[in-house]
Amino acid sequence: MARVRFTGDFDYKPTTPTTIGYKAGMELTVKRECADRAVAAGKAVELPSAGRPADGAE
Repeated sequence: MARVRFTGDFDYKPTTPTTIGYKAGMELTVKRECADRAVAAGKAVELPSAGRPADGAE
């Protein structure tokens, strides 16, 4: 999974009959494959993970 902000509208097709549409400005966690395709197309930027800090401190 990867956290991204979409900079342009992007359609992700995980399977032939399925399309998931993301609108510019949306910021959410998506599958790694989706994030990689969107970034490669210039339609998204990857953001730091919203999870716990790497050292385990809270």
